[in-house]
Amino acid sequence: MAGPQSNALTRADAGAPTSGVIHVRTRLTADFTVIANALAQRRGSAVTIGVAAYISSLPDGTPVSIAALCEHFTEGEILISRALRELESAGYLERRRERGPGGVIRTRTYFYDVPGGDTPTPPRPRRPRPEAPRETPASRTPPRTPEPEAAADTGPAAPSLAEADEQAVAILASLRIVDPRLVLSRREAAELAPAVSQWLATGVGPAQITRALTARLPDRLLTRPARILAFRLSEPPLPAPTPVAPPSTPPVLPWRTCDGCDRAFRSAAGERCRDCRATREEPTATVSEEDLRTAC
Repeated sequence: MAGPQSNALTRADAGAPTSGVIHVRTRLTADFTVIANALAQRRGSAVTIGVAAYISSLPDGTPVSIAALCEHFTEGEILISRALRELESAGYLERRRERGPGGVIRTRTYFYDVPGGDTPTPPRPRRPRPEAPRETPASRTPPRTPEPEAAADTGPAAPSLAEADEQAVAILASLRIVDPRLVLSRREAAELAPAVSQWLATGVGPAQITRALTARLPDRLLTRPARILAFRLSEPPLPAPTPVAPPSTPPVLPWRTCDGCDRAFRSAAGERCRDCRATREEPTATVSEEDLRTAC
C-alpha cells in the first residue's frame, strides 16, 4: 500500500497552545488603526512603539509636538524626544519646514505606515476667479462722486512725549538706574508723566518720588512695570518734608589770661580761671581773742 489512502483522516486540531499569548479576536468596524507588524514588533524601546501607535491613531492636523505628547503620556520630555528621534531615524517620521500662506514658515510632520513611502503633496487652495460684471443700462451712466464722509471718532489720541513735562519724564527715565526692571516705553512714560507732574506741583521732590516708586517692589514682577507705577501714582502724593532748622552753633568765647596763675582760658567775662576762683572763694579760718585766752 504505497499509494496515498483516500480515507486517511485530516490533521487533528492541536487545540489551544499550552503557553504564550492566546488572542481573542474581535472584528472591528470603526475606531481602529492598522499598524504594520514591522512597527508593532520592532525591537527596541516600548515607548517608541507606543508613541508610533498613538500618532498613527490620530487624525490629520493633530499636534504631535513634544509638549503635546507629554500631556498624553506619563513619560517626560527626554523619553518622548528620544522616541521621536528613533522614529525619525528609522524612516517612520519626517519633519519638514515649509512656507505657508503669508510667508510664514512652519514645521509639518509626516508619519509613514511603511518607511520610505511617498509624501503626499498638500493641495494649494484655489483662488476664485472674479467674474466680469455684466453691462447694464444703469452701469453705462458715469459713476457719481461720493460725498466725503465725516471722519469717524477713533477715541482720544495717544499722549505725546514731546508735550509731557521734561522733569517728570526725566524722573521716570531714571527709575531704571535704581531698578533695572523699571524700563518704560515712550508711550508709557508719556502716560505717567502727568501724574508725576502733579506730585511735583504739591512740593514733593524728585528724590522722594523716586523712593516712593521704587521702594518695596516684589522680587518677581507679574505685570508690566508701568501698571505698578500707575497704581502708586494714583495714590495721594506724599506730603513734602518739613524743613528742619539746623542746630544753632554756640558762640565762641574769647581767650583770656588768668591773673592768678597766668593760665589761658575761655570766658565771656572774668580775670581769673575756674581753679583760681575756687581757691579764692574758700573760707579762711579766723581765731577770736576768746579762743586765744582759753588756750593760754
